[in-house]
Amino acid sequence: MKIYTKGGDRGSTSLIGGERVPKYDIRVEAYGTIDELTAQTALLRDMLRKKDITEFDDDLVVVLRKLMNAEALMARGRGGEDKVADIPDADIEYLERRIDEISETLPPIERFTIPGGDTVVSQAHVCRTVCRRAERRACRAASEHPVSANVLMYLNRLSDFLYVTGRRLTLLLGVRETLWEP
Repeated sequence: MKIYTKGGDRGSTSLIGGERVPKYDIRVEAYGTIDELTAQTALLRDMLRKKDITEFDDDLVVVLRKLMNAEALMARGRGGEDKVADIPDADIEYLERRIDEISETLPPIERFTIPGGDTVVSQAHVCRTVCRRAERRACRAASEHPVSANVLMYLNRLSDFLYVTGRRLTLLLGVRETLWEP
């Protein structure tokens, strides 16, 4: 099988189900941003493994798989509605449990966190911000097309998970957490 099809040479692409849309279609923007998040999350996982931090390894493998599912759900067009299974509620509940578990290990704060202190901490926040952008694009797509409500919820919870992960990493790496002083 060839990797290139030449089908997109004129600025359009096919969604799942066969519908052809311009490459700037909001659904393409949404699943493209989720794809970017997937790559950034894989980089975070690789960076953590290099530092022998395994606490989040299983979580990130699950997240990477779910992000691929979210991409496919965002790529559904006419005729593809029943071709991709939705993200189950249990996957959102899993993230909520992990957020609560991680939060219990963190000191309380009343101000925003400024990313930094270590490249791994910063990468967790890069993932968080890309996740927020993916969520905004998915919400915009949902205003114009049928979109799984669970994709929107999953992306929202995932950004919270990535936030507490970044905070937890400051503790694990022994770096100072910097809070915003307005």
